[in-house]
Amino acid sequence: MIKSMTVHKFGGSCLRDISDLNRIAEVIQHWPGKSVLVVSALWGTTDRLMRASKEPRYASRLVNDLSRQHLRFAPGLIEGENAKLFKAVLKGIERSLDELSRNPHEWSAINRLLAAGERLSALVVAHHLQKLGIQAHPVGAEDIGLKLKGVNRAPMVDIETSMKQLDRSALFGTPVITGWFGEGSDGELALLGRGGSDHTATSIARLIDADKVILWKDVDGVLPLNPRWGISSQPIPYLGYGEAVELSRLDTPVLHPATVEPLRSIGIPLEIRDLRGVVKETASTIIGPDLHQTRRVKAIGCLPNVVRITVQSPSLEVQSENLGRVLVDFAEENIPCWDLESNPGSISWIVSQHDLKIAKSIVSTYFDKTSTFEFGVMFSLVGNKLPEDSESMLTEKIKQILDVEVLSVNDHAIRLISKKNDIHSMLEALANYLQLAVEV
Repeated sequence: MIKSMTVHKFGGSCLRDISDLNRIAEVIQHWPGKSVLVVSALWGTTDRLMRASKEPRYASRLVNDLSRQHLRFAPGLIEGENAKLFKAVLKGIERSLDELSRNPHEWSAINRLLAAGERLSALVVAHHLQKLGIQAHPVGAEDIGLKLKGVNRAPMVDIETSMKQLDRSALFGTPVITGWFGEGSDGELALLGRGGSDHTATSIARLIDADKVILWKDVDGVLPLNPRWGISSQPIPYLGYGEAVELSRLDTPVLHPATVEPLRSIGIPLEIRDLRGVVKETASTIIGPDLHQTRRVKAIGCLPNVVRITVQSPSLEVQSENLGRVLVDFAEENIPCWDLESNPGSISWIVSQHDLKIAKSIVSTYFDKTSTFEFGVMFSLVGNKLPEDSESMLTEKIKQILDVEVLSVNDHAIRLISKKNDIHSMLEALANYLQLAVEV
């Protein structure tokens, strides 16, 4: 009988003290089937390494401090079976700091320094599990053939190449794999962006065809409203992949858009669970294939302070050519275009306020006259596609309740913008009308 296989990801918020390690061990001891772990650095470690990378001459105490910190989590590690690896990682930190003191902008040394946090964390977690009789061992993601698309900083895992190169023989027992980095397309160590360890976990799940992925967090699930807006809400039981991507792009701090992408093609479910809460039979939030039975709004994404940039163009041929160039330049500068409207003679883009300066400079390179108009907020009503009549009724009713303009409608969301910036009150009105599971 083939055992089920689960990829468990534990982030820094779940690696704050020794009690978290005990909780992780309890989860793994009682979880059915085979477990594969992906870990971030211990809480606060990456920030310390980041500061040291900018001031390497003043980081003389860092290695000793990190050694003591990790040995407090894993007493006996310095004498255990992974002692040589532990000392090698510490020595590697010293070498990286020395290299950076001579060449502060050597990105390969910076990456090696920052990746040391995950390496130390994998050693600590594996050592703790070993003490409890679990056959755990640390695994470096790049050592088993995890390839990334790009160099230095990469946007995602290269699934196709990794599938060919992955050393599955290294995944015996209970492997504890480093998150956040892998081998770049140039053969050097490369780092993923924000949410990178979650993306590592879902990519590993795709590569080994796991039955599910669990992101263990310090929250119970994905909420219909970001708690930052001061409105209490209950976790969303089920989100489709498309719904999750839309919500994560705008607002939720729990997910990064790249997290679900490796899972979509084969339908591996993703669960969000609270490490410090009661382990329930069913996760508070499950993310999986897009289902259209419910056809209702499940959550509201919110992006404050957006701007519409508008240009006029006398030539349709030039307009199309320059529009393409603008979008390429936006992508190179990592500027999200939240909405695009192109009509004969005019184009408009919606961008975030903090991207306006660079975005306007790019647009002005290809078009003579630009105008801008500021909006207080962009909302996204997240939910799989509504029937057209219901969708029209919904948007018309919302426009009556609030002073909003409909930006776009797609399979997973209706986007709205408003000149107003009283976000809390507007969210209360929307949540009340849409009957979301919130306390207003």
